[in-house]
Amino acid sequence: MLRAYELMIIIDSDVSPADADAVVSNVADLVVGEGGTIKSTDNWGRRKLAYKINHKTEGTYVVWEIVTETAGLPDTERRLRLADDIVRHKLVRLPDTEAERRGLLAEAEPAAAG
Repeated sequence: MLRAYELMIIIDSDVSPADADAVVSNVADLVVGEGGTIKSTDNWGRRKLAYKINHKTEGTYVVWEIVTETAGLPDTERRLRLADDIVRHKLVRLPDTEAERRGLLAEAEPAAAG
């Protein structure tokens, strides 16, 4: 059964823009390596944090829309928790109605009744 997720990360402000691109690429590789398909990547750029995290006030935000059969992407989440360049991350499973509205589950066939 396909599931749709939204993954957001905040990259540490001390990371250079070139290195931030490498972090984004590495996270995408983690998702694909775990069987996920990336439907879209939205780099919001450097923004002010809502509150200080590790004495930092800014970070680079990146959001992915992911479709996968793996429940919760456990290996990806474990590696994101351990990554020094990533200040925060959040993986949210999208409700099926929202995923269909966004067109993420277009390839999925409806379940057979019965």
